[in-house]
Amino acid sequence: MVENRRWLDVLTWIVLLGGVIAVGLPVYVTFIASTLDAQEVLRTPMPLVPGTHLLENYSRVLGRGVGESAIPVSSMLLNSLWMALGVAFGKIAVSLLSAFAIVYFRFPLRKLAFCLIFVTLMLPVEVRIMPTYQVVSSLGLINTRLGMILPIIASATATFLFRQFFLSVPDELAEAARVDGASPLRFFFDTLLPLSATTLAALFVIQFIYGWNQYLWPLLITTDRNLVPVVVGLTQMISRSGDAATNWNLVMATVMLAMLPPALVVILMQRWFVKGLVDSEK
Repeated sequence: MVENRRWLDVLTWIVLLGGVIAVGLPVYVTFIASTLDAQEVLRTPMPLVPGTHLLENYSRVLGRGVGESAIPVSSMLLNSLWMALGVAFGKIAVSLLSAFAIVYFRFPLRKLAFCLIFVTLMLPVEVRIMPTYQVVSSLGLINTRLGMILPIIASATATFLFRQFFLSVPDELAEAARVDGASPLRFFFDTLLPLSATTLAALFVIQFIYGWNQYLWPLLITTDRNLVPVVVGLTQMISRSGDAATNWNLVMATVMLAMLPPALVVILMQRWFVKGLVDSEK
């Protein structure tokens, strides 16, 4: 039994407030910097109240871009959105079908196939980057959206989660569908998918953020400026030459715009996301 102690409540609120400050203060400073001009950002100490250049900074980065490449941030955001949606839907589709096959079909070496899928958790993209690049290059997918998405849509984690959920589905449902004459795909779409709704929502949020934050693979696979995602474009905004100064106010405005879509996805799908992770009654 948990005792109701006032000092424990106060300590809890202090810890919570400290966590909010630790997470929120850098975001607040980034927003403030995005509303200032270049001289005000470099002033010591930097002002901690919003400036008067908010619309000017955001309209400039969205329309003209900044830095050596000067790619409009609106174009980079669209590229990141395509990649995040492609990775999220691709990972979910591949994981659903692979978990469905492993659980409901009896074929030789079925357990070995699942073990091989699970072993890939030990091999991140960075480890297999060169053979993956060679395969994509041989398929002619360099500088294409498909080449940015296809090599990273397989997910052992999502396959494992769906497999565990399918194993918890009563066998009577599959037997009833078989008696009614439903095909395996009919059982999959009419029974398993509706039951997996909360799990799908939780995985969509996770995989959307994963795809949005991809840096190394898009940097390696694309040289076309029209395909640059915003995470890669941010690094191109920072001047690497000693003579050119970095417009940190414009960089911070781009950072705020880059954080906005993932934050909206989390906020809009928060209820489904939490329910998919903690709810045991699917």
